[in-house]
Amino acid sequence: MNINKESIRGFLKQCERVLRISKKPDNEEYKTVSKVTGIGIIIIGVIGFIIALLSQVIFYS
Repeated sequence: MNINKESIRGFLKQCERVLRISKKPDNEEYKTVSKVTGIGIIIIGVIGFIIALLSQVIFYS
């Protein structure tokens, strides 16, 4: 891996560009993202629980 001054400068310019265009989410956007994330976690948990339940029923019956 070849690291030189130009590659470091390019990386820092890209970081600066990302920080310049990013913004802090407002209250409504934060609540929406939190709700969607929570629903996703619950769905994944329910799917995992169903798979564990089915595996116990199938393999221990």
